[in-house]
Amino acid sequence: MQIAILGFGLIGGSLARALRRQSALNVLGERPTIVAWSPTGHGPERAVGDGTVDRAAETIDDGIADLIVLAAPPLACLALIDELASSNRRARPGSAIVTDVASTKGRIVAAADARGLRFVGGHPLAGRESNGYGAATDDLFDDRPWVVIPGRHAERGDVAVVERVARAAGARTMQLTAAAHDDAVAAISHLPLVLSAALAEAMIEDVEGVVRLDWPTAASLAATGWQSMTRLARGDVEMGAGIAATNAVAIAERLRDLGRVLDEWLVALDSAASDAQADRLADPFRERLQHAHDRLTERP
Repeated sequence: MQIAILGFGLIGGSLARALRRQSALNVLGERPTIVAWSPTGHGPERAVGDGTVDRAAETIDDGIADLIVLAAPPLACLALIDELASSNRRARPGSAIVTDVASTKGRIVAAADARGLRFVGGHPLAGRESNGYGAATDDLFDDRPWVVIPGRHAERGDVAVVERVARAAGARTMQLTAAAHDDAVAAISHLPLVLSAALAEAMIEDVEGVVRLDWPTAASLAATGWQSMTRLARGDVEMGAGIAATNAVAIAERLRDLGRVLDEWLVALDSAASDAQADRLADPFRERLQHAHDRLTERP
């Protein structure tokens, strides 16, 4: 099997490294030939040098294979789909299976379907704060969910190939629809990204975009709580922008749900500020925090 990875940062590089392990060979039953391409070519060249990939493709045309993996941010995946489906390509991937590893699925699967690709959408729920091939590891996907979304033109065997490659990388596969996937990740991944950025925006600057006078003092006191809550906003800006652009409806719906709960918190806080009975001030907060704690710690 020849696998082409188009886009070769953390996820693409980690996939290539994972497929070089003996455990991957046991699943695949063969050593796949791996071709890598990226806009700069730096990652693929390094990967050829360390033996992770067999060849660095100079162009997208040079990266046509049995299985083509679009390992790029969502908007870049849409552009790659257009490139692969272009009628003037020297080597149309009509017989190739195409998959991706992007964080959103609805628009990407729809675009691939509209262009007639044998597309099987994919999303490994794994990542790190660092980006680029230099951050890639061979165990990034171990025991992590890898969501698979069959496209309209994908055959059963195409889906089986993508699932086998995901399992070879160490992941646990599960099939969802694109809508179910995007709704779910909006809750547990995309909304937290928006909140992380919004928290930084609201606490560092005032409504006119001027740095708050009390921010230097707050920043000097910031510890793990602030670091944890703003970690996502410190990540890849292009990746985050693509996620928001391609899953806007689901994220907006989750944000409205959050807004309703925040309004309830505001009512409770305003009430506490005006309540003279100190012995009962903490009751509504204790109840809400306990409820959240119980929901987070109970088994799904």
